[in-house]
Amino acid sequence: MDANVGDHGHIPVLLDRCVELLGPALTRRHGDGSEAVLIDGTLGAGGHSERFLTQFPGLRLIALDRDPNALAIAGARLAPFVDRVTFVRTRYDGIPAAMAEAGVDRVDGVLFDLGVSSMQLDQKQRGFSYSVDAPLDMRMDPDARLTAAEILNTYDAKELARVLRDFGEERFAGRIADKIVRRRTQQPFETTAELVELLYEAIPAPARRTGGHPAKRTFQALRIAVNGELESLRAAVPAALAALRPGGRIVVMAYQSLEDRIVKNAFATATASRTPPGLPIELPGHEPEFVTLTRGAERARADEIERNPRSAPVRLRALEKVGGRGNS
Repeated sequence: MDANVGDHGHIPVLLDRCVELLGPALTRRHGDGSEAVLIDGTLGAGGHSERFLTQFPGLRLIALDRDPNALAIAGARLAPFVDRVTFVRTRYDGIPAAMAEAGVDRVDGVLFDLGVSSMQLDQKQRGFSYSVDAPLDMRMDPDARLTAAEILNTYDAKELARVLRDFGEERFAGRIADKIVRRRTQQPFETTAELVELLYEAIPAPARRTGGHPAKRTFQALRIAVNGELESLRAAVPAALAALRPGGRIVVMAYQSLEDRIVKNAFATATASRTPPGLPIELPGHEPEFVTLTRGAERARADEIERNPRSAPVRLRALEKVGGRGNS
């Protein structure tokens, strides 16, 4: 078994690269990470956090997750470090409140490992996977009101098509939405198997033979809609950038193009000069606040993908804060 799997069946994606990128920001004062604070905005099973806390025995961690089951599992995993960890149940755009709860006003590093976690996919009863029959739930926060079943059974055809198109980039969104509306008049949707069966009927056979499982895009769209993932990400990235002190670093791993586009655009804004265009020199105080640490989006190497197939779609981007406003 891989040394990073432990008892949790979870292999953290690009773990060594995350340590390589964030480590310099965490060890600027002390080699053991003392006086440094890292936010893990997507705690999950705690694999990334465990590595950072082990490698940097002075590091303090603020661990965020909206899923109480994840917090319990990661809490057990990180029990040896409990005196250095503040656990906060919140979405990753809850960074300002989490920092206030932890009593810090600036941090040295932020890590986001986006999308559904391996742990959530493996908990079949939660309905994230199209490979097994389960209730149409898909809530990362079990106390949230909206479920995938409610979307399928209450949204009109136009709104259903918008969800599938905007959040799943599904070419046959309109066709699928019409079939869903017709099917639910006979019997409401309750299980993932019922939805998968309909998708096989709705998507033409030639299209089903390419691009992966025919349910992949619809399940992605429903999960994003249920959990407000893109809305949360649009708020979380600026909040994370604002939380960093000078020399602080952020690493974001995205697993599909919608997430990566939001991160790419936010990072482009952060690394752009604020000097008005057309001026011959950089105005003092208008220099870019951040520099990029990666050339575009980095991907997992073939050996990691072989060891951990869930790393195949990852796109990693990273920045360092170098100056600008609010850098006390």
